[in-house]
Amino acid sequence: MRKVDLKKYTLEELLLAAMKSEIESYMVYTRIAEQVKNGLLKDKLKFLAREEEKHQTFIEQVYKAKFPKKKITIPKTTPVPLPQLVVPEEDTPLGAVLKNAMHTEQAAYEFYKALSAQFIKNDTMIRNTLSYFADMELQHYKILEIEKESMDRFEEADVYWPMVHAGP
Repeated sequence: MRKVDLKKYTLEELLLAAMKSEIESYMVYTRIAEQVKNGLLKDKLKFLAREEEKHQTFIEQVYKAKFPKKKITIPKTTPVPLPQLVVPEEDTPLGAVLKNAMHTEQAAYEFYKALSAQFIKNDTMIRNTLSYFADMELQHYKILEIEKESMDRFEEADVYWPMVHAGP
């Protein structure tokens, strides 16, 4: 795990980047869930989408508390280096999509750990919630990792080996 340095960004930039990331992740998980045929995987992806939506709502509340006079405007791009979870092309292998999602969840963990450190004195609840989000992102990573490993095993078992069933 690498330590993320967020000191060069303003709190506003960090919160907007977090909202943008959660919105994009929600959209991607929702879209993938619509495309997969495996019911269990579909349910897990819908669960992940709902989790991202809850994170976005909380961060929005923090933003409103910290910047009560400002209107929330999600930027098209952000200076904060968060990997983007993008809607995959239809022909993108599911394994590649899951791997990208795992990478994004890992980065989200590191981001939320670092972001929680931005809230020190009177913001214990915010700091603790962001630390909890970091832990949740690791759980999301594990869910995706298990699904990817399961999918890889299934695909591996479906490999055709010539003469493997040839009898005496």
